[in-house]
Amino acid sequence: MVFTISEQDIIDKDKNNNNNDNNPPAKENKGSKAESFLKGTLILTVAGVVVKVIGSLNWIFVSRILGGEGIGLYQMAFPIYFFALSVSTAGVPVAISIITAEKVALKDIFGAKRIFKISMSLMFVTGLIFTALTYFGAQWLIDWQFIRDPRAYWSVVALAPAIFFVTLLASSRGYLQGWQRMTPTAVSQIVEQIFRVVTMILFASLFLPWGLDKAAAGASLGAFAGAVTGLLVLVYFHWKLEKDIKTEYGDNLKPLPESQQESKWKIIKRIFALSLPVSAASIMLPVVSNLDLAIVPQRLEVAGYSVNEATELFGYLTGMAVPLVNLATILTASLAVSLVPAISKARALDDKKLVYKQTASGVRISNFVCFPAFIVVMVLATPISTLIYNAPGAGPAVWVSSFSIVLLGLHQVSTAVLQGLGHPSIPMINMILAAAVKVILNWVLTAQPSLGIMGAAWATAADMGVAAIINMYFIYRYIGYRIEIPQLLKTVFAAGVMAVATYFFYDLTFDYFGSLAFSTFGAVFAGCGVYLVVLLCIGGMLQEDIERVPMVGRYAIRFLTKIGVFKA
Repeated sequence: MVFTISEQDIIDKDKNNNNNDNNPPAKENKGSKAESFLKGTLILTVAGVVVKVIGSLNWIFVSRILGGEGIGLYQMAFPIYFFALSVSTAGVPVAISIITAEKVALKDIFGAKRIFKISMSLMFVTGLIFTALTYFGAQWLIDWQFIRDPRAYWSVVALAPAIFFVTLLASSRGYLQGWQRMTPTAVSQIVEQIFRVVTMILFASLFLPWGLDKAAAGASLGAFAGAVTGLLVLVYFHWKLEKDIKTEYGDNLKPLPESQQESKWKIIKRIFALSLPVSAASIMLPVVSNLDLAIVPQRLEVAGYSVNEATELFGYLTGMAVPLVNLATILTASLAVSLVPAISKARALDDKKLVYKQTASGVRISNFVCFPAFIVVMVLATPISTLIYNAPGAGPAVWVSSFSIVLLGLHQVSTAVLQGLGHPSIPMINMILAAAVKVILNWVLTAQPSLGIMGAAWATAADMGVAAIINMYFIYRYIGYRIEIPQLLKTVFAAGVMAVATYFFYDLTFDYFGSLAFSTFGAVFAGCGVYLVVLLCIGGMLQEDIERVPMVGRYAIRFLTKIGVFKA
């Protein structure tokens, strides 16, 4: 499906909407609880932050119980579990949310519920298969030296049952996301993480007297406990959804003719067609990480570093710089999840203008959030590395990696748009092409003595950039959307002013007070304040985007109208 739309069409539609402002808006159905993709983004972002904070605290306690050796046993088993999940569930929520959103948009509620039943049956079988493979294959993995330490056997076995429940969890979340309900996903993620953490700490402590291998297995049981409780939370939200469906549509839901003609195998085939490319793209992440492990330290040695120095520099990049980039793009990751069903729904309704507007809004929000994050990490690279990691040597790797923030945000959003348009294979192919570029640049740049680990960081930025640019090309082909250059230039200008303000605030306050924490946090808040003021003064924030911000949007517009930023 290819359709194009010009910016003038959007303007014309807005004019028509403005001419109808005097007409009373249509009342929403009481049963409809769908969330706007911006509200969904906010909910998922808050949940993501909470989950990360709980996870960080968890590792402090678990590390104290297990020590380095026990953590090592756990980490030997976890990649096997992660790989099994990547194969069995990575693309499932996306696929089910796309198909469900299409059915709901067309008011085919019977068809949407049928999708859920079929997908749950499919995931039930898939979960059992991968659980059995992991459980019975644990000893084989040790015998064939895929896992070097035999003591990790019990951790693999303990993780196996969790795979079954996580596959069901993935299907359930995808269905609810298809209804554009992000709250269930957010709440279940938090509850899942809480129970996972409590179980890890409790059983690691209880099993420690029986040996480190049993204690590590006890910690591994946390994945099982978290998945079960997360699933129970979703059962409640499914009950609420069913209640809302009955309120809005009644008890007698009749299938549309198209749904009656759609066989189970056709639905299963479509789920696989949509989910396999996403799963393949997910598998690319550990593949690329392993390629980094094979190439970067070796090329650092070619650049003249010792083995110990190369290992330390590699840790700076992968263990410090990359997590900062991922943290800075947590909102755009949530935005991507919310965009997929929103775009799918608009496409199912053949609402070309809405698809275009949602895409444009998604890209604007990505740039709005990612540019100040990029400035903070770039300008304060060494202070942040010192404050968080007590590793000022990570500064250069963090500085270069900051450029990945804007590119990764754009890649996440553009991937979501293409998935929502029904083209999940395109981002996957683009990731493979970008990974090839990264491997070449890693090989060439990392071996340069003048670059070293910075060369690997530039290669990572190029990886994100290539994937994002090719994604945007295909988005232009399908819907005619180009990045709004005037808007982008305003964002870049505001970010430039922010960079100057951040640099001087940190420099002056550190010289005067000598406090690293005060100067760093103060510079972040001062810089962000300057960024917002400049952006508002030069018209870099659209009224429609601010109005759609949950909870605070309307109040912000009233205040900005009073002070003359927007016209009444």
